[in-house]
Amino acid sequence: MHSAPHACPVCQGELTLTRLVCRECETVIEGRFESGPFSRLSAQQLHFVEAFVRNEGKITRMEEEFKLSYPTIRSRLHEVIRALGYEPGKDSPTTLTEEERRKILEDLDSGKITSEEAMRMLE
Repeated sequence: MHSAPHACPVCQGELTLTRLVCRECETVIEGRFESGPFSRLSAQQLHFVEAFVRNEGKITRMEEEFKLSYPTIRSRLHEVIRALGYEPGKDSPTTLTEEERRKILEDLDSGKITSEEAMRMLE
């Protein structure tokens, strides 16, 4: 089964879901249905969101599960945020907590991230 496309292949306009069919009895329901913001996400992005919720939003646990660095997890999270129609960090303060700063410096010290990545994260 494939995910429903959300953009028209001809003009890139937003597509509207208008028909639902029961797999068991073939009942058909027609109308205009709201598909919700998560329908815009790719299968990979949905998998990431599911893992993020399962890990209670803890990036350190996401790093362990996906075997990826902190900046890569943050980047994927930002991709999901943008796919949902938001701009990451736009509505939140840009100051880091002392714990976040310490974690960045620890990651730099242990070689998990480069100095360039650490500088970007500390800005």
